[in-house]
Amino acid sequence: MKQQNGDIFVSVITVCYNSEKTIERTLQSVLQQTYQNYEYIIIDGKSQDDTLRIVKSYEEKFCGKMRIVSEPDNGIYDAMNKGIRMASGELIGMINSDDYYETDAIEVMTKEYSKEREKYAILYGFQRNYEEEKEISCVLYHHDCLKRQMITHPTCFVTKAVYEDFGAFNLKYKSSADYEFMMRIYDTGKVHFYPVYRVIANFQMGGMSSSQIGYRETLALQYKHGGLSKSRYIRTVIKSRIYEMIHGR
Repeated sequence: MKQQNGDIFVSVITVCYNSEKTIERTLQSVLQQTYQNYEYIIIDGKSQDDTLRIVKSYEEKFCGKMRIVSEPDNGIYDAMNKGIRMASGELIGMINSDDYYETDAIEVMTKEYSKEREKYAILYGFQRNYEEEKEISCVLYHHDCLKRQMITHPTCFVTKAVYEDFGAFNLKYKSSADYEFMMRIYDTGKVHFYPVYRVIANFQMGGMSSSQIGYRETLALQYKHGGLSKSRYIRTVIKSRIYEMIHGR
């Protein structure tokens, strides 16, 4: 029996660089999806380890669904923008090379999207957070609180029309371009955000977004969009810099 949402073509994008230790789980999570009407785009930043070999070992398993680009880039958001330009899906999901989807992630999101089929839509769900393979939380942050807290980006599925008509990631931001994108899109008042109350993705804590540099970039965005007062912003940035001086990160 054909699924009612089976005509929705989805693009899944994974950006990677020297991810040999984690990317196989990411690949497996996409390969095992219960929903099959998708393409899988890999944007590799010219990895120097075994990442590309691992990716290519899965190419036949995806039966023509996988597209691979391996070339130098200007960081994770430049790579994401490349993937978006290549994508031909009506919905676009992004899962990084150290994170992984639940097996029904695409099916859940396409079913939710098919109820409304808005031209401009962002769907997002619950995200399990892991630290050294131990689950530490399972969260969903509502989009109406964006000025204070980023929604769970690895769970997001965004209509391609949003990127085409409102722009993708601003490369000025090295760690928080996804947050800047979401706040910019929210401020248009033209894009529908849909929380989906299911676990969609699993996220490994760490990386640039968890560093003090990334934290301060996020603070600056919150201040710019009115989520932080000037005095609180200054105090928090000072604390962050002191922490960085003491701990070196």
